[in-house]
Amino acid sequence: MLSLKGNHIFLRALEPEDLEFLYTLENDTDIWEVSGTATPYSKQVLKLYLENAHRDIYEVKQLRLCICNHNDKRLGLIDLFDFDPKNLRAGIGIVVLDKEDRNKGVGAEAISILIKYAFENLNLRQLYANVMEDNKPSIHLFKKMGFVEAGVKKDWIFSNGTFKNEILLQNIKN
Repeated sequence: MLSLKGNHIFLRALEPEDLEFLYTLENDTDIWEVSGTATPYSKQVLKLYLENAHRDIYEVKQLRLCICNHNDKRLGLIDLFDFDPKNLRAGIGIVVLDKEDRNKGVGAEAISILIKYAFENLNLRQLYANVMEDNKPSIHLFKKMGFVEAGVKKDWIFSNGTFKNEILLQNIKN
């Protein structure tokens, strides 16, 4: 079994004790634009989500993992979504909650671990990411991790009274 541990961080399944972290992250309006969230989440809804987080990726087509440092501090979340075992692909999304934990290699290491897991354990052929065109740090991060720009979804996201383009990035296994 492939380890989900890196040099500075590790990925793990969500646990019931992650409720407060998940509540803080999901209700942070600064990241709603990135996550596609439009309304706040209650603790009750998130508690129900955590109770079902153990369900298999082949059943629910999603895998959400907590990004932690080696002191077990929760740093963020990384997801595989739209898991498609027939076409051997999935989307990937990541968020590091606190600004002071960003631009320190956490995202790159988490993506690297998840790419290896997706390609080796799930036998996927490709991963893709959808990033708003004004999110230059995320575009840079995904490109650094081997993703290439595959297209532009014009006027894809309506945010703050205006439409924004979304960049489609792909990483296809060699």
